[in-house]
Amino acid sequence: MESATTRPLDGRVAVITGGARGIGRAIAVRLAREGAHCAITYRRSADRAAAVVEEVGREGVKSLALRLELEEPGQVAFAFEQISDAFGRVDILVANAAATSFRPLADQKEHNVRRTFAISVDSFIASVQAALPLMRGRAGRIVAISGMDSFQAMPGHGLLGGAKAAVESLVRSFALELGPEGITVNGVNPGMIATDSSRLYLERGLGLDYEAAMVALADSTPVRRIGTVEDVADCVAWIVSDRAGFLTGQTIVLDGGLTIVSPLARFQEKA
Repeated sequence: MESATTRPLDGRVAVITGGARGIGRAIAVRLAREGAHCAITYRRSADRAAAVVEEVGREGVKSLALRLELEEPGQVAFAFEQISDAFGRVDILVANAAATSFRPLADQKEHNVRRTFAISVDSFIASVQAALPLMRGRAGRIVAISGMDSFQAMPGHGLLGGAKAAVESLVRSFALELGPEGITVNGVNPGMIATDSSRLYLERGLGLDYEAAMVALADSTPVRRIGTVEDVADCVAWIVSDRAGFLTGQTIVLDGGLTIVSPLARFQEKA
């Protein structure tokens, strides 16, 4: 393990929502490796959250897992009070958690609409507001994890895509408001990443064979591979570092070039 003095995030405190699995877990582990103490939130995966706390602790930093129901944004302030008691500060906030009901917009129930926007939009605002008193006076970093459904129509993803598009707009507005205080606000928009959620969507949502679909997607991606949670974590680690201090208000599309390819280019690939 690197000595603490060589780690770029040494002594900083990171908060990652939805940090018990998938992309959130990878981000927590990566930031811990860079020297950051980590507080993660989870909804139901207490065992997984405990495992992440243990994994983060092996990097020689402090770690904490908090159960937080982001469907109730009013709970966010209390969670940050606990984080303040444990660490006394917040330097990095990564808003990663999201949930929705994957069905056509015409079939969405009112409670699904409220829940989706509460978890992605309302809780993002609440988290930033709660983090600010602990972040002011530092070179704070806020990162929102978005998704390609924010700018591409995907079956069953209309509701979550709308919420993520709203989050990307909030990123720009928060960046404008908080920039004078030295706090940057950015987003990361991952493409197709190999996760349990991706498997669930391809298999249950679209009725596809997961392995075959991933091969086809890799073949359609300029870098000829599928993204990993570590790819996303590496991107976030750079954004929250001192090296990215001039980057703000941006949402980086991290998809290996998948969404830059015109449908017309597919004809050439098959020729």
